[in-house]
Amino acid sequence: MSTRFPTGNLGDIIARAPQADGAYIDTATGRSLTMPELDTAAARLAGGFAQQFSRGTRVAILARNGTPLILSYLALMRAGLVAVPVSHRLPADTIGYILEDSQSEAALIDAPFAELLPASVQAIDFGGAEFAELSSGEPLDPVRAAPGELCEILYTSGSTGRPKGVPLDHAGQLWALNLFVEATGTDPQSTVIVAPAYHMNGLFFTTVALALGWRTFSMPAFDPRAFLELVAAERLTLLSGIPTMFAMMARQTDLVDELDLRSVEAVTIGSAPLTQALIDRVRSIFPNAAVRNSYGTTESGPAMFGPHPDGLERPPLALGYPYPGVEWRLVDGTPSQGKLLTRTPAVMRGYLNLPEVNAERLNDGWYDTGDIVRYDEDGFFYFVGRADDMFVCGGRTSIPARSKSSSNATLAYSKPRSSRPRTRSRGRSRSRLWCDRKMQQSTSTSSSNSRCPMGRPTPTQGQLPSSMPSPWEELTRWIARR
Repeated sequence: MSTRFPTGNLGDIIARAPQADGAYIDTATGRSLTMPELDTAAARLAGGFAQQFSRGTRVAILARNGTPLILSYLALMRAGLVAVPVSHRLPADTIGYILEDSQSEAALIDAPFAELLPASVQAIDFGGAEFAELSSGEPLDPVRAAPGELCEILYTSGSTGRPKGVPLDHAGQLWALNLFVEATGTDPQSTVIVAPAYHMNGLFFTTVALALGWRTFSMPAFDPRAFLELVAAERLTLLSGIPTMFAMMARQTDLVDELDLRSVEAVTIGSAPLTQALIDRVRSIFPNAAVRNSYGTTESGPAMFGPHPDGLERPPLALGYPYPGVEWRLVDGTPSQGKLLTRTPAVMRGYLNLPEVNAERLNDGWYDTGDIVRYDEDGFFYFVGRADDMFVCGGRTSIPARSKSSSNATLAYSKPRSSRPRTRSRGRSRSRLWCDRKMQQSTSTSSSNSRCPMGRPTPTQGQLPSSMPSPWEELTRWIARR
């Protein structure tokens, strides 16, 4: 069990020694809670929940970002319950399906979303007397999570069908959080959470901020002008979001020219494909910021790739280098590019109530992400496309063509290299590179793998995709899937 998170409970992650100005500030209400105040409020609400629900009960949350949502999220898990964040943007029949599929016994809600709930589900309004009473419970010490005990169920929409329930346990999510926290460091930071907290992106970034005791602002919805004005007014240092958010900010040229945004030191962009053109524009908006591409999935966890162990600088479009403890395979491609399979402590055990899908996507703890990635000579990974966007024509696997004007992320075919291990020197740092093997042509769809000198499995069949879709085509499809 981590010394940082001794109870093994994802609800018990608020920093015990936060930075001096560490706080959670709800911009919608103006309410500000220091980290100790947030911890106490979560403990009291957990006490109220424990009196009303038995351990393991699943409780949905249907709300905008803000203090009630994050307190409820933490308190449910502290009490040994299972949080089920649900998007309020979904139609009522889909929300009803999610509540039934997850077996949620109650829903904590913002009042305007009450009409989206089926009559059979108990609704607890954040502004009502019942929630106020729950919030006044006796403070409860976080329950110690049992091995494999669920902490949350997140729903992710695929390219077809209804949203799929992804049950996640305390241990796996804390493993991912600990990796990210250690890589991020303990320097004081200030940030804003605007990604919706029913999505892994928003939830995970919130837990990182609370675990490190940052000064954290929460916005109920994204408005590019309000976001930029907050960054400038509060001198925020670290930002996170999806590509479309930053593309919208880039259109606010008058505001960008007017505001002083030099306080921002780091920008992390993820949850959808990223282009060099957008990276360059973000750098021009936040001139002192390091801009990083991030990768993760709801099913396999948010911590996949991080800093290089030899301290090598991450290339602009790179996702990073695999974190310690991340097992991976590339299949149906070349030795350095293919479909990504991964196995980590954060990988889900299986989608809820979908045995056929589980049989397709999971095997002995390995999760098939469906994402095509490649890695370079230094071991940095890059996103290429989605396997379900690929097709076979004339015996060659391809991805729909992209325009030359957006070729920043185009990955050209490389002739297989010698099977002799190679190294590259950068100053005093030398990193062992992969050993390419001659690609074995096969019509088989087997995922058997050969081993490279770095101890990584590599694929032995398939062809390299010849081209990629435009970033906006890919982004549109990605958002529809996620």
